[in-house]
Amino acid sequence: MDFYLEALDRQVKKENENPSVGLVLCASKDDEVVEYAMSRTMSPMLVAEYKLKLPNREILQNKLRELSNIPMIED
Repeated sequence: MDFYLEALDRQVKKENENPSVGLVLCASKDDEVVEYAMSRTMSPMLVAEYKLKLPNREILQNKLRELSNIPMIED
C-alpha cells in the first residue's frame, strides 16, 4: 500500500492537496495479521470495523437512476 500511495503522491497529487490515503477492505480480520501488517509503518494508520447495511432496493434504484440517468430496470 505504501508503494502505491507514494507513487500517487509523487506522480498525481497536486501541491495544494493533502497526502493520499489508502483504504483496505476485508471480509474478516485476524488481530495477529493486523498487528504484524501495521508494526513497521511510520504513517498514521487506523483500524475500524463496520457492518454494511444497504438501503432498501427502491431507494437504491432511485438514487442510481438519478446519478446515471438510465431507465429503470424491471425485474
